[in-house]
Amino acid sequence: MEVHSLLRRPFRYRYTNVALMLILVNVACYFFRTLAPREALYYFSMIPVRVARDGAFWQVFTYMFFHADLSHLFFNMLGLFFFGFQVEQRMGSTEFLLFYLLSGLVAGIFSFFVFYLSGAKGIILLGASGAIYAVLLAFAVFFPHAMIYVMGIIPVRAPILVMIYAGIEIFSQVFNVRGGVAHLTHLAGLGAAWVYFVVRLRINPLSVFFDRRY
Repeated sequence: MEVHSLLRRPFRYRYTNVALMLILVNVACYFFRTLAPREALYYFSMIPVRVARDGAFWQVFTYMFFHADLSHLFFNMLGLFFFGFQVEQRMGSTEFLLFYLLSGLVAGIFSFFVFYLSGAKGIILLGASGAIYAVLLAFAVFFPHAMIYVMGIIPVRAPILVMIYAGIEIFSQVFNVRGGVAHLTHLAGLGAAWVYFVVRLRINPLSVFFDRRY
């Protein structure tokens, strides 16, 4: 009982625009990467062999603040801008920060084990995509009737879009589509967010997605 109450103990609601701060941190890290590209990759991206051999355990966390190129940064931060602000307002800043960082951390740890055990020990993982996928799921749970315009044209309800994205990631992983993309990390971010909602917030996303009362 005590463990459950601790896991589900709510934070006092406050709003401090954490999503904007996260965007600024990611932008700052990108510029640091352009100034010291080798050092940034070596110390802050997630390289499984370094984590296991050198004890660089921080990399399963820091990888989510560094990006491969400007377009990688732009689209991740665009997702955080469009969805993160509204999710933060609904959750509160402290809850949102915990949710975002924990989802990205779980995605990083999961990716480390998968890559290391599959022999891809030298792969370089970086980017906030795992955490961004978590935020997208949170947006769909909190705003299940919201319409998202794909490519600015095609209207899709948020829960449907999440399921489409999950399906694309599973398909891409199974059939090795876009080999340079960490599909499993994206799926791990979705999975971490799902567990967070069920365990901490006591909300089953499926109940929201398929219950017309929401």
